[in-house]
Amino acid sequence: MDTWQRRTAVYVAVLGGVMIGYATVYDAGMSAFENSPIGFLHALQVVVETFTTTGFGSDAPWTSTEMNLLVIVMDLTGVVLIFLALPVLVFPLFEEAISTTVPTMADEELENHVVVCTLTPRGETLVDELDSWGVDHLILEPDRDRAKDRYEEGYDVIHADPQSVDGLEAARLPAARCLVADGSDPVNTSTVLTAKEVAEDVRTVSVVDDPTRERYHRLAGADSVLSPRALLGEGLASKVTTGISTELGEAIEIGEDFEVAELPIQRGSDLVGRTIAESGIRERAGVNVIGAWFRGEFESPPSPDATLDNGTVLLVTGHEAQLEHLRKMTTSDVRRFRRGQTVVVGHGEVGTTITDALSGAGVSTTVMDLVDGPGIDVVGDATDPDALSQAGIEDARTVILAIPDDTLTEFAILVVRDLNPSVELIARAEETENVQKMYRAGADYVLSLATVSGRMLASTILEEEEVISLDKQVEVVRTHAPGLVGRTLGEADVRARTGCTVVGVERAGEVITDLGPDFRIREGDELVIAGTDEGTNRFTEMLS
Repeated sequence: MDTWQRRTAVYVAVLGGVMIGYATVYDAGMSAFENSPIGFLHALQVVVETFTTTGFGSDAPWTSTEMNLLVIVMDLTGVVLIFLALPVLVFPLFEEAISTTVPTMADEELENHVVVCTLTPRGETLVDELDSWGVDHLILEPDRDRAKDRYEEGYDVIHADPQSVDGLEAARLPAARCLVADGSDPVNTSTVLTAKEVAEDVRTVSVVDDPTRERYHRLAGADSVLSPRALLGEGLASKVTTGISTELGEAIEIGEDFEVAELPIQRGSDLVGRTIAESGIRERAGVNVIGAWFRGEFESPPSPDATLDNGTVLLVTGHEAQLEHLRKMTTSDVRRFRRGQTVVVGHGEVGTTITDALSGAGVSTTVMDLVDGPGIDVVGDATDPDALSQAGIEDARTVILAIPDDTLTEFAILVVRDLNPSVELIARAEETENVQKMYRAGADYVLSLATVSGRMLASTILEEEEVISLDKQVEVVRTHAPGLVGRTLGEADVRARTGCTVVGVERAGEVITDLGPDFRIREGDELVIAGTDEGTNRFTEMLS
């Protein structure tokens, strides 16, 4: 019995009891005070007429004070009970009649899909990645209101319990390619156990909140267990502008010695303040800029007039030597490390991962946290200027805010930037929607847990694909383009027409990457193009 039915049953029972009680009292009152005995059925009729305001003229007027008071009380009681029925019964019934009906079963033709058990912020990033790769997905929401909200937002969702056999069967789990358990640790392990009961061969991926509980996810049968906070810490540490690593970072090889890579522009680089056209990246390094993130906003392809800033992340293609040349252009001069130059604020799982990574790279750190403990150098509040000064903020070259509270992080950014306007400020965000606020507050680079987690899940699920984008999917594909045969790249103006960049041409078994506007496409050439999912689709439709 649902909530509305329970409320109705209780209301009817109370209403019936009150009416019978009043009828008994009225019957007795007419005999005792009015000297006019009536039957119980007549008394009940008067009570019903009184409650429904349809009248009671057959017995009026009453000569006794007691009966007049009784009738007044019955009048008031009836009005209260009738009006109470509106919000308790009528309004919910009307709302239910016009509300959105969320499906409880998946489409019978759905197969090879990803079953996402509850949708979190990281799940939203995962869904975006799956959409960009054309992979079907289905979200299970056990809460009716949340399921309705997600359904109205356009998500493919059903109202079902992922911890129940019926719920996973409703999601057609046996026909799925993967299940993602993305709730609390106990819920995730329960979901995995149920999934193994419903479809033992379907791969299960479980997200762990507490790393100490990872073992139990595996004991439950999870094929992959992901700890996104540790990955977030590694990602934040890799962005420290003092150059803790000489590697290019995230790079994907798409040909022999030809790769796609993400390279952040660091404070102190001579590229800061220049437009892409003024920077001469293409001429100086020989790479193709196929996309860029400007304070968290992605552009592909970026405008030549776009200004590069510290924190801008370039998505480029080129040979390893070219990418290494660009890496040197995007970094500041090598600095000597000394204690206090890198301050890490927050020493939870993310902060600990950061300090371990920096320590392994030989970078001395000052660690600040609210609570004293091993590895803590300064105890204090990240929003307290005195505590930050004690940690050496004024002399720091880099500050990493690893606080699990976005509101406090935003305030701490303002305080740190006020104390040291030139410091390199790297911040952690819990929610992707707060990234822009942190940039506005003064952060140089922001990485959100939801984005990292979503990308991590997508990379795990899409084993045959490599997901490299920060928050948008960029594809590098090989395709023939009959519509370009005989034309030069300058004449075709591919970038303006499709938003894609031709980064290479395979001809007679050789990949040509030195492509100028005068390069002419021949019959049989296979083009290597890079762009967003929409861009590559547009290229295929127009020129293939």
